[in-house]
Amino acid sequence: MTQAPAVPKAARRRHDREIVALAVPAFGALVAEPLFVMADSAIVGHLGTAQLAGLGIASALLMTAVGVFVFLAYATTAAVARRVGAGDLRAAIRQGMDGIWLALLIGAVVIAVALPTAPSLMELFGASDTAAPYATTYLRISAFGIPAMLVVLAATGVLRGLQDTKTPLYVAIGGFVANAVLNVVLVYGADLGIAGSAWGTVIAQCGMAAVYLNVVIRGARKHGASLRPDATGIRASAQTGAPLLVRTLSLRAILLIATAVAARLGDADMAAHQIILSLWSLLAFALDAIAIAGQAIIGRYLGADDAQGAREACRRMVQWGVVTGVVLGLLVLAARPLFLPLFSSDSGVQDAALPALVMVAVSQPICGIVFVLDGVLMGAGDGPYLAWAMLITLAVFIPVALLVPLLGGGLTALWGAMTLMMTVRMLTLWLRSRSGRWIVTGATR
Repeated sequence: MTQAPAVPKAARRRHDREIVALAVPAFGALVAEPLFVMADSAIVGHLGTAQLAGLGIASALLMTAVGVFVFLAYATTAAVARRVGAGDLRAAIRQGMDGIWLALLIGAVVIAVALPTAPSLMELFGASDTAAPYATTYLRISAFGIPAMLVVLAATGVLRGLQDTKTPLYVAIGGFVANAVLNVVLVYGADLGIAGSAWGTVIAQCGMAAVYLNVVIRGARKHGASLRPDATGIRASAQTGAPLLVRTLSLRAILLIATAVAARLGDADMAAHQIILSLWSLLAFALDAIAIAGQAIIGRYLGADDAQGAREACRRMVQWGVVTGVVLGLLVLAARPLFLPLFSSDSGVQDAALPALVMVAVSQPICGIVFVLDGVLMGAGDGPYLAWAMLITLAVFIPVALLVPLLGGGLTALWGAMTLMMTVRMLTLWLRSRSGRWIVTGATR
């Protein structure tokens, strides 16, 4: 991090209040999102094994299709926050509308690709003959909800940039409840089976998008911002988001490679890896909440030409990330004996997972720094550097991970490689933050 004089107590308290006010609701919204899939799985699971298997494959594809476009939220947050810091709310909301229009365009393209290729995708991902029809049905119906899901991402970015993380929390909770109720009614009440689950999710997602659009449109009218699509603005949003897309694809490639390596270690190691990866993802929500606060806060400071405030906020958030990482690591160590039996009674799986969990626990402070600095640089609009840093990390991880099975290493060695990956990310992000080159003030970068 860039050198800065000691931050006065009053400033630290102000930063703490800002971080808590934004991070806590953001954490709630992040946790609510995976509950959609959990609710669908619980309801569809009672239809039969083939239906549940079909849902698993289709939902994984859907989450991947939407997840790679998470830049719609990240880039929009940073751009809107800068305008807010500059005191130009009209331009801030106009910037957000560009992101929403881009989301709709991307959603239309994804639908056009998903509908005709659904059966081929099921075959590519190894769906069984019994599960493939259910997976195809779910994917084709759910594809109609993708534009709404992407609008939710972009609109969430708008509100985060406006320093509002409470509304996304309320919308996420409302969407989860609506999704659960609709699934029960359509799957069992209307006897639509897995198709009912898909339609329930589509309706819930469209409802969430409608609520977000209503909030943004009211803001646009209040501040006199145009709602019409602007080709220049949409193109600028796409250009800003492109480096973050590269970053996200690189990270997903790392996770896919890790899973592929774990699968070659044997069934017990693969099962243990899935348990650990699920825990690792859950821990990431807590750290990502601070990163989201970082995006909004740093963007606002830089937009207000307050470079010193941005440095101080960055330093304080890194401290939050380290402390949160230490606490999460200690919780993982303490909960190991209770956590593993919840997922598997197989002693082989537990034996494989136990030492790897220690690696996960030890790496949490590193993860805390990574997530926070990732959010800080996103808030600063430093996407090109994040893309290159992630590509460097991927290049380091691939040979190390591939050597694990060749050298007879087990799951602990694989998660050692994951820890190395996070360490490389930490070093690249720390060097950038320390250089100060991310500090570019003004309403636009």
